Amino acid sequence: MRKLISAISILLLLSSCSIKFSFTGASIPPDVKNVSVKYFLNHAPLAQPTLSQTFTEALKDIFLSQTNLQLADDNGDLQFSGTITNYKTSPVAIQGDETAAMNRLTIVVMVKFINTVDPTQDFESSFSRFSEYESSKSLSEVEEDLIEEINEQLVQDIFNKAVSNW
Repeated sequence: MRKLISAISILLLLSSCSIKFSFTGASIPPDVKNVSVKYFLNHAPLAQPTLSQTFTEALKDIFLSQTNLQLADDNGDLQFSGTITNYKTSPVAIQGDETAAMNRLTIVVMVKFINTVDPTQDFESSFSRFSEYESSKSLSEVEEDLIEEINEQLVQDIFNKAVSNW
């Protein structure tokens, strides 16, 4: 296994490929040097006040941890902006006595992505993810963990669409 990894590493070093590949699946052209993420405003009713901050930071973090790109304040080679458009809870798994066994927290984010190096990659899309929790618990008991879980899923979806061509 070690020989295989060494061989792959040597081949990657010796090849003069025009695209950077990472083990995260990202394919980023070498002329893309940085990424900028504007603060995602919260337009969702009844959302947790810190949701905008935690989502924006999670999106920045995925690019810093999974690529070699630098974070730019404005006008990055890759640019993200958008809004949180929905934040809602709804009952799922209704039982025989017409009570919910589970509830679902859903977060929807509208994202505008601009790739200044390759404008054909630009997109404006809505991303939605949810997580379920037992109805015996209040939202306030589980909200922080649910938001973290949903944010991880959302930013992974956005990352994949922007730089993995999935």
